Amino acid sequence: MGYYGGGWFSYLKQDENKKNEIDRELLLRVLRFATPYFSKIAGLMLTILLITGLTLLNPLIMRDLIDNALPNGDTTRLNWLALALVAIPITNGLIGVFQRRLSSQIGEGVIYDLRRALYEHMQRMSLRFFTQTRTGELMSRLNSDVVGAQSAVTWTLTNMTTNIITVVGTLSIMFALEWRLTLIALMVLPAFIILARQIGSTLRRIRRRSMEVNAEMNAIMNETLNVSGALLVKLFGREPHEKKRFAGFAEEVRDIGVQSAVVSRWFFMGLGIATALGTALVYWIGGYMTLEGRFTIGTIVAFGSYLGQLYGPLSALTNLPVEFAQSMVSFERVFEVLDIPVEIKEKEDAPALPTAKGQIEFDKIRFSYQIGQDGLQEVERTSFWGRGNNIKLKRGKELEEGYVAKEQEEKVRMALQDISFRIEPGQLAAIVGPSGAGKTTMTYLIPRLYDPTAGRVLIDGRNICDVTLNSLADNIGMVTQETYLFYDTVRANLLYARPDASELEMMTAAKAANIHDFIDSLPEGYDTVVGERGYRLSGGERQRIAIARVILKNPRILVLDEATSSLDSLSEALIQEALQRVMQGRTSLVIAHRLSTILAADVILVMENGRLVEKGTHQELLDQNGLYRSLYETQFSAHIPPK
Repeated sequence: MGYYGGGWFSYLKQDENKKNEIDRELLLRVLRFATPYFSKIAGLMLTILLITGLTLLNPLIMRDLIDNALPNGDTTRLNWLALALVAIPITNGLIGVFQRRLSSQIGEGVIYDLRRALYEHMQRMSLRFFTQTRTGELMSRLNSDVVGAQSAVTWTLTNMTTNIITVVGTLSIMFALEWRLTLIALMVLPAFIILARQIGSTLRRIRRRSMEVNAEMNAIMNETLNVSGALLVKLFGREPHEKKRFAGFAEEVRDIGVQSAVVSRWFFMGLGIATALGTALVYWIGGYMTLEGRFTIGTIVAFGSYLGQLYGPLSALTNLPVEFAQSMVSFERVFEVLDIPVEIKEKEDAPALPTAKGQIEFDKIRFSYQIGQDGLQEVERTSFWGRGNNIKLKRGKELEEGYVAKEQEEKVRMALQDISFRIEPGQLAAIVGPSGAGKTTMTYLIPRLYDPTAGRVLIDGRNICDVTLNSLADNIGMVTQETYLFYDTVRANLLYARPDASELEMMTAAKAANIHDFIDSLPEGYDTVVGERGYRLSGGERQRIAIARVILKNPRILVLDEATSSLDSLSEALIQEALQRVMQGRTSLVIAHRLSTILAADVILVMENGRLVEKGTHQELLDQNGLYRSLYETQFSAHIPPK
C-alpha cells in the first residue's frame, strides 16, 4: 500500500509486526456490530445445539443395532432404529434450513451495517481526504473487506459453536463408553495445537498482503478504466506501461493465492496425519480390547464413528484461530478507515444557518493543504494488551485546534496567508490573480470543503464552523471549472440540486441557463442519459447544465469559476449570458477571467502567492499601478471589444 503525498493512506500503513495478533479491543468492537442481532444469534445457537445433539445419536443407534437388535432378532427394535436413522437427517435438514436463514440474516445484516458505516464516514470526510486517497482503495474496503468481515460473524461463529458442542458432546459419550480409549484418542491433540500456532500467523500475514495487493489492483483498474483515465492513457500511448503495471499486481495476487493454497494444504496434511495416527491407535488398542471381551463389536463401531465426529470438529477448532485471524484482517482494514478522524466536524447542537442575507467575511484566514510537516502521520495503536484500535495520530497539534504548530510552520507551504475582506449582501466580488495564487482555494473555504488553518469565515456575521453543514450547503451554490455529471439522465442531474422541484421549475432553470433548447432537441429530451461524467455532452453543454442546476437550487450565495477559455465563442456567449442571470440578486464570488465580469464587480480581490495584495474597484486598482494593472494590460485588455 503506497503513501500518497503524505496523505490519508499513510494513516493506514501499519507496522506488519503489529498485525500478527488479535487483541481484546478489536474483538469487543466486532461484537458491538453483532449486538443488534443478539436474538437471531441466540436462535442460531439453539439450532446448532439441536442439530449437533441429533447427529450424536447416530453411532449409539448403530451400536444398539449391532449389539441388540440383530443378535436377538428383535424386528420391532430393528424397525424403530431404521426409522430413527431416516428421521434424524430429515429433522436436521429442516432445522438446517432455518439455521441457514438466521445465519444469512446475521451475515448480510453485518455487511449492511459495515458498508453503511463506512459510506457515511467517507461522506463526512473533507475534500483533502479524497484528493489524497485513491478511489480503488476505498472501493476495496467497501466491497472485498466488508464481505471478508462477514465470515467472521457467520461462518466462523457457526462453525466454532457447532464444533465446540460436537467435541464436548462426543467426548462425554466416549468417556462414558471407555475412558482409557478416549485418552488414547486425545494423545494427538498437541500435534493439532502446534500446527495451528505455527501456520496461523503465516496465513494471517498472507491474507493481509493479499488484501493490500488486491486494493492496489482495484485502484489501477479504477484509475485507468474510467473515461478520463482511458483518454489519458490513449493520448500518451501508455497502454503497454499500464498493461505491465496491472500485470505486475495481478501476478502478485496470483502468487499470493498459490502461496496461501500451498500453506493451507500443508496444514491440512498435518492434521490428516495426526487424525490417521489417532484413529489407528484407537482401533488397534480397541481391537485388542474387543478380542479380550471387554468391548462389544457395536461399541467399537460406535467408538470409531465418534472418532470421526471428534477429529473433524477438533481439526476445525484447531484451524479456527487461523480462519478467525484471517477474517479479523478484514475487520481491521474496515476499522482503519472508520478510525480516520473527521476533519470537517459539525458541532454538537449546532444551529441551522437561516436563509442568508449574503454577507461574506474572511477574518485573518490562513490555510495550508498540509497538516503538520507531512500531513497525517502513521498511527499508534494502544489497548489493554498494547495492540488495540485506540487511534492516536503522531502530530504536533490536533487537527481540531485549527492551526499548524509554530515549530513546523516554516516547513509548511501556506496556500493562503492573512486574508481579510468583506463582501456585502448582493455584491459581486471578482477574484483575479496569476495561476497558483490561491483563488480556488479561497472559494473552497466558503462551503467548508476545507477548514482554514487559522482565522474565520463568516456569513452574516456567523462563523460557518458554528452552523450545520446542511444549512450551509443550502445557502451556497457553486459552479466549478470542472463540471461533474452523474451517469444518469439530464433530469436526474438537474434535480440533484433540488429533488422536490417541479417540471416547470426545472425547465425554467434550464431556460435561464440557455440549455433548454438543446435538451429539448435531444432524442429523449430531459430523459437522455449524459454518459460517464457527462462526456456525451460538450464542455459548454455540461457547464450550462451545471449552471441550470445551481439556478434550480436558488442559493443566496454564488461561488463560481468563470473559466471559458476552452469553449467556442457561441458556448462562451451563452454561458456568460446565463451567468449574468444567475448572479442577479445574489452575493457572488467569481474567479473572473473576462473583463466584462471584472468591470461589473463591486469589488475586485487581487491574489498573489496566497496573499490578498490589492482590493478595490477597477478604476481604483488601475490608479494603484500594481499587480492588477499588470494583469489588466497583459490579460484582460485583450477582451476589450473594438470601438
